[in-house]
Amino acid sequence: MARRFLVSLAGATPLLPGAEAVTYVDVDSLLRRVYGKAKQGAGFGHTKVGGYPVLLRGLSPLIATLSTPLAAPVIAAARLRGGSAGSARGAAGLVAEALSLARQVGAAGLILLRADSAFYTATVIAAARRAGARFSITVPVNSGVRDAIATITEGAWTAIHYPGAVWDDEGQCLISDAEVAETTYTAFAGTRYELTARLVIRRVRRENPPGQDELLPGYRYHAFFTDTTLSTVDADLTHRGHAVIEQVFADLIEGPLAHLPSGRFAANGAWLLCATIAHNLLRAAGTLTSRATGKARGATLRRQIINVPARIAHRAHDIHLHMPSHWPWAPRWQRLLQATHRPLPTAPT
Repeated sequence: MARRFLVSLAGATPLLPGAEAVTYVDVDSLLRRVYGKAKQGAGFGHTKVGGYPVLLRGLSPLIATLSTPLAAPVIAAARLRGGSAGSARGAAGLVAEALSLARQVGAAGLILLRADSAFYTATVIAAARRAGARFSITVPVNSGVRDAIATITEGAWTAIHYPGAVWDDEGQCLISDAEVAETTYTAFAGTRYELTARLVIRRVRRENPPGQDELLPGYRYHAFFTDTTLSTVDADLTHRGHAVIEQVFADLIEGPLAHLPSGRFAANGAWLLCATIAHNLLRAAGTLTSRATGKARGATLRRQIINVPARIAHRAHDIHLHMPSHWPWAPRWQRLLQATHRPLPTAPT
């Protein structure tokens, strides 16, 4: 039902402009904390609170989103799992479902799957390749990756400047400058999933403690595995756009996923799917309202066009809706009303 609903929304509203050129499929998981010990599926899982890894009891939704360079993300697929589930559990099936749905909603051009290192698995990449999509997935920096990085000459690194500073969890600081380079890397060697593609590496220079001089430059390395044809710099910038899915998580947590209300696992799974439908419906309403609200936060859309103080009055067997006076977002609300309803009869003068 959620899939059919999203397909209908995409056909009735400008939900994903630019999908004919490029569509991004982002997949990630989160842990929603629960407190009831008898809640079905609740288990201890790893998450971060204030930048620090902690172990909490909860349930773990797995979510895949669709977005374009011109459109805010909508949720293509979602599954509820037990709190102790690993991030990649069920990810290959979810990716296949999201990629199939992307074609149904108008993704006629390039489709790029983006994910973090928890989803660097042979089955996830194989699912993307079977669906005809490209992939860009973070790689854990292990001994094989370090050996590949060691083959890059110093002159191969290209300086890159990010338009906005980025918070670095390891260094607990804001960074905006880095260098990127690439090499060839064979993943899953010796298995039937063996694949050779590009390994793009971004390195950030380590800051010495105050008062300590630098003997040799030190770097932190971040690598991702990709088969795109973008330049090294563009591939890095595009891959970092995967962080947009965190905004979807924030919108869900501020809204229906503030809690998972039932003690039954199946009921909470249905609650999650209803939350995805509500999120996509809100995104569609934003695209019909104005260009500014097309990519606005969910909280902004609820404040401006949903949670409207109004009074219903009955007069001469008619229903009248009295809207607030001097309301700054009245034109947006009226555009949404006109786009979703047949023309209303005009009041007699």
